[in-house]
Amino acid sequence: MTPFIETKVAFHTLGCKLNFAETSAISKKFKKDGYAVVDFDDEADIYVINTCSVTDHADNKCRYFINKSKRKNPESKVVIIGCYAQLKPDEIVEIPGVDMVLGAKEKFNILDHVEKLYSADKPLNISSEINEVDFFSPSWSVDDRTRTFLKIQDGCDYSCTFCTIPLARGKSRSSDIPGVLSEVDKIAKNGVKEIVLTGVNTGDFGRLPGEKKSDIGFLDLVKELNEVQEIERFRISSIEPNLLHDEIIKFVASSKKFVPHFHIPLQSGSNKILKLMRRRYLRELYQKRVETIHSSMNDCAIGVDVITGFPGETEADFLETYNFLLDLDIAYLHVFTYSERPNTPAIEMDNVVPFKIRKKRTKMLRSLSEKKRNAFYNRFLNTSRKVLWEGQSTEDGKMLGYTDNYIRVEQDFEEFKVNTIEEVYLSGISPNGYVQTEMSQLQTSRV
Repeated sequence: MTPFIETKVAFHTLGCKLNFAETSAISKKFKKDGYAVVDFDDEADIYVINTCSVTDHADNKCRYFINKSKRKNPESKVVIIGCYAQLKPDEIVEIPGVDMVLGAKEKFNILDHVEKLYSADKPLNISSEINEVDFFSPSWSVDDRTRTFLKIQDGCDYSCTFCTIPLARGKSRSSDIPGVLSEVDKIAKNGVKEIVLTGVNTGDFGRLPGEKKSDIGFLDLVKELNEVQEIERFRISSIEPNLLHDEIIKFVASSKKFVPHFHIPLQSGSNKILKLMRRRYLRELYQKRVETIHSSMNDCAIGVDVITGFPGETEADFLETYNFLLDLDIAYLHVFTYSERPNTPAIEMDNVVPFKIRKKRTKMLRSLSEKKRNAFYNRFLNTSRKVLWEGQSTEDGKMLGYTDNYIRVEQDFEEFKVNTIEEVYLSGISPNGYVQTEMSQLQTSRV
């Protein structure tokens, strides 16, 4: 369908970095086809909401943005895509305001379905079984021309008892190395300085659609990307501890392109709970990974995912997790409160933790995260680090950026510094928790 010149489409993304990459890829398709892509807060003719379904809260957010779209333009068409759309299409299509639901197989073919929006006399549910999704679609997103989230892998073959991702995204599959390098070349032409590698199970890279095994792996990709001259930095968004092999850690430690930062999901510091979750490691392996990282990269930031209130988690189990994290040399936590998800084994488990206790435990771990982050930031005060400055500024006129080891820094906004890498002196921590900077006495690196 060729749109009228005034047809406007707006996008909103819920959930993970992978969703942001995919939204960006889909919006590029609309632009190429002649649509005007506008901000979600503007009035549009079509609103596309890319959903998450990790928690019930994400589902509720989807409903909120459906209502927001219709308030902006009651005559607009609302299309729902993403994980929630794959898992519960029949439920979504009944939500007032929804005009079309596209499952995982059809979301990248959205332009083929748009004209149906104007001829259908009822909401359209275009979904399919997840086992029919056997392709990999390259995607990447640009954040203010400074950092790009590049999707290199999709789906998951793991069977964690709390997770709906395999049901929403299908089997593990990925691009090949030439395909990734081709996307990196396109990204580089946009002037981007940093690429963040992302996926559902990033470390499982190398499995082509339909293949059970592959001769290439994540380390092979890392080595190839390390030779790319046009990109200054590569960052690994998240990688399972059982797939973060010593060889990967050793290579990143020696690399001038890959930054000293790993985000490694833990979920629980109790082996009992890890087994109930069907995670593919125990806490001893996790601790070994952290120790191996710091033995070669003492300045490395390590982020941790953890879930509170999983069925069967006693107070003793939680305290085991808390104390494990307290003693671990990490930089920050991403804490999630367990929520029951339909069609997962965990929802059938006994010894359900009351929601009030789940929230209390979440609050305790988030407080611990703040202490860990502050301690990590303080370790690097009165030293110099390279910062990639971003395009946005804070309400009080500051510009923000990240050091190579993921320290969030701020200084007075200077437009000419946007999308440059500068070596700065970390001088203190502001009341809002950002590290304050001064120009380094060392040579400033303007890229």
